[in-house]
Amino acid sequence: MNSFSLHILAAERNFYEGDCLSLVIPITDGSYGIMSNHRNMVAAIVPGIMEYTLPDETRISACVSQGILVVADNDVKVLVDTIETPEEIDINRAKEAADEAKEAILQKQSIQEYKSAQMRIAREMNRLKLKNRNRD
Repeated sequence: MNSFSLHILAAERNFYEGDCLSLVIPITDGSYGIMSNHRNMVAAIVPGIMEYTLPDETRISACVSQGILVVADNDVKVLVDTIETPEEIDINRAKEAADEAKEAILQKQSIQEYKSAQMRIAREMNRLKLKNRNRD
């Protein structure tokens, strides 16, 4: 199977750089799949679960925040604010953060604060989904 070059960068760290067989990433239109020789494109990444397959068939899942996907000449860049593997997620902290965001939505607030709370809920729910999916 043909591979492509994948670069996953978060604000706080370089998460992965190397060859990849496939990538599924959440964008505004839903989950989007990328394989080698994909057409050039730019897309907005939304909070969700990203999965990619390495040349040895290892599948890796991670929770991503908003960001940008750039595909150009068999080179894929994923630029996100945050990224976490299931092992890095503290389930209790994620539940508390989701509850706080839900409470913030119930408060009278500006549209900006409301949208920010919605984004926090989406992030925490995706973190919980990924953590629960990867429990032993």
